[in-house]
Amino acid sequence: MNIITTHKNTDFDALASVIGATLLYPQSIGVIPKMVNRNVERFLSTHKSAFNLMLPNEVDHSRVTQLTVVDTNQWHRLDRMEKLRKHPPTIHLWDHHHQPGNIEAQWKCVEFCGAATSLLVRELKRKHIPLSPLDSTVLLIGIYEDTGHLTYPSTTSVDMEAAKYLLDNGADLNVASYILNPPYEESQKNILFKLLETTEKFSHKKLTVGLNILKLEEKVPMLSSVVNMYRKLINVDAVFIIVYSDANSCTIISRSGSDRIDVGAILVQFGGGGHPGAASATIRKKGLNIETIKAQLIDTVKKNRIISATVADLMSYPVVIVPAETSMKKVREIMEEHSIRGVLVGTTDDPEGIIVLSDLKKLKKDRQWKSPVKAFMARNLSFIKPNEDPAEAAQLMVSKNIGHLPVKHNDKIIGIITRTDILTYFYDMLPD
Repeated sequence: MNIITTHKNTDFDALASVIGATLLYPQSIGVIPKMVNRNVERFLSTHKSAFNLMLPNEVDHSRVTQLTVVDTNQWHRLDRMEKLRKHPPTIHLWDHHHQPGNIEAQWKCVEFCGAATSLLVRELKRKHIPLSPLDSTVLLIGIYEDTGHLTYPSTTSVDMEAAKYLLDNGADLNVASYILNPPYEESQKNILFKLLETTEKFSHKKLTVGLNILKLEEKVPMLSSVVNMYRKLINVDAVFIIVYSDANSCTIISRSGSDRIDVGAILVQFGGGGHPGAASATIRKKGLNIETIKAQLIDTVKKNRIISATVADLMSYPVVIVPAETSMKKVREIMEEHSIRGVLVGTTDDPEGIIVLSDLKKLKKDRQWKSPVKAFMARNLSFIKPNEDPAEAAQLMVSKNIGHLPVKHNDKIIGIITRTDILTYFYDMLPD
C-alpha cells in the first residue's frame, strides 16, 4: 500500500501535490491531514470524491509499504504518521523548500522553485501521463497559490513551464480565480481594517518591514489571504503578523515581496518554516510574552543576512590606478589592455579622480592625447564601503549620475564597482 501525504494546515500547493503524486504513483492513496486551510476545506467539500483521498485516521499503518511525502521534509508536520516514523517503510520525498529536514528518504526530488506542484507536473509531462481538465485546474491552483499567480520572487521557470503545460491541458482560469480569491467575509474585512489601523514599520538595509500584533477572539478563515492583501496595501517589502488568542501560544504569519528578505529562513529560527515569500511559525509556551516575541522577531530580522551579495562580492580588484601626470594616450592604452571602461587617478591611499571611456570620446584633437589625465578627470569622487548592499550602490550611481564607484576600506581603495556589475547582479547573471 502506497500512501501520499503532506503537511498539516494543508494549503493548495500541498493538496495539489498529493493529487499530482497519486497520478504519478499508480494504486496510491492520498492522505489529507485533518487540519486544512479554509479554501482547501471548501474545495474538498464538493470535489473530494473526484480523487482517491482519505483521512489519516483511516490509514492502516501495518499495510503501508511506501510513504510518499510532498511539500514538506519534517516529520512533525505530518498528521498521525508517528507509527511510520518509528518503523519507516520505503520513503519518497518531493519538496521545494531549501530548509533542512529530518525525513530520510530512499528517493527524493528536492529542488528550489515556487511550488512543489510544479515538480510533480514536470514529471507528469515527462512521463506523458494524461490529465483531465479538473486535474489540470487543481494543479494550476496549487502553483498559483504558492507563487502569487507567478509573481513571487521565488517563482522559477519550472513553475512557468508547469503552468503553461496545465493551461494547454485544459486548466480553467475562471475556476482557479474563484477558488483563490473568494469574496471576503465580514470577519476578514474587520481583521484587515484592524491591521491597517495598527501597523508598525521599521527599516533595515533600505528595506521596509511591517509588523503587527493581532489578538483573535475566534478563528478567522483564510487569514493568510488577508495577510497577503495587507502587505500589498501597506506597501512594505515584508510583513510579520503575531497572532494570539491566549498567553500560551502564538502564530507568526509572514509574507515577503522581496527576494532580499527570506521569511522562511527567518521563521525557521522560531521553529517554523516555509518559503522565501511565505512562512509561518507556531510558538507554544505557558505565560508567553507577546512583546518579548515581537522584540525577538525584530532582532532576528535585523541580524539575518537578507541579501545574497555585498559590494565586496561584485567589485573588481585590484584597481587600475594611474598617476595624475599620465598622458591620455597611455590611459587609452591601459583601458584597451585591461578591457575596462574606467581608470582611477592618484594612489590607493589618495585617489584624486577618475577617467572613464566616455571622457575619452570627448577628445577631438591629436594634441589632447598628449595632455595629462588630470586635465580631463572627474574630481568629485563618491565612495562606497565593501559591506554595503548592491542596492545602495545602485541608488548612489543614480543620484550622482555616475557609472563607477571606488570601494574604500580603512581609508584605502580596495576595488571598484560599476554600473555593469550592478546590472549583472540584479538580473541574476552573477557567476557562481
